Amino acid sequence: MIATAVLVPLVVVLLVLVNVVGRGTDAEDEPGAVAEISGTTSAPRADLPALPVDTPPITPEADLACPALMGQLPLDLAEETSRPVDSDSPFAYAWGDPATVLVCGAEPPAGYVVGGPQTLVVSGVEWFVDTTDPDVYVWTTVDRNVPVQVRVPASSDSAAPTALSPLIAGSIPYTEPTPAPLPD
Repeated sequence: MIATAVLVPLVVVLLVLVNVVGRGTDAEDEPGAVAEISGTTSAPRADLPALPVDTPPITPEADLACPALMGQLPLDLAEETSRPVDSDSPFAYAWGDPATVLVCGAEPPAGYVVGGPQTLVVSGVEWFVDTTDPDVYVWTTVDRNVPVQVRVPASSDSAAPTALSPLIAGSIPYTEPTPAPLPD
């Protein structure tokens, strides 16, 4: 938990610095400019209100694995700009309106069956895709030691989970998929 308390503010500060420096004036025109930063900068966070995001309690596994993923998340995803979230967990992130929402440390998906028809493998990550809600498709990883859930508006395509898959594969450890627990 201490690592989260240190890492999350550090990531936020870095994102703010990248945003502020990226929007500054041309560095070579400034007297006393020390360094030149090259490359593209991300757009600032959308001017949208904080999105309430429900999250499960943080597990020790999520506390260990999720900071690596959260530190890699892009400010822009599938042509949508990130937006603030209001959550009990630092492992929630959102883009756009209607929002695409990521939760690292989500609950395993109910109804998941190993190799079932609702699974897809994208860039080495196995997803269970729940399309029962006509407004939101819920993509949940089933082959990571900490489930990652991405809620995508039904009006969107699979660009968000597709773009996030390599980041998840590189930061959340693989585990053999197991069926969802049976309901009580």
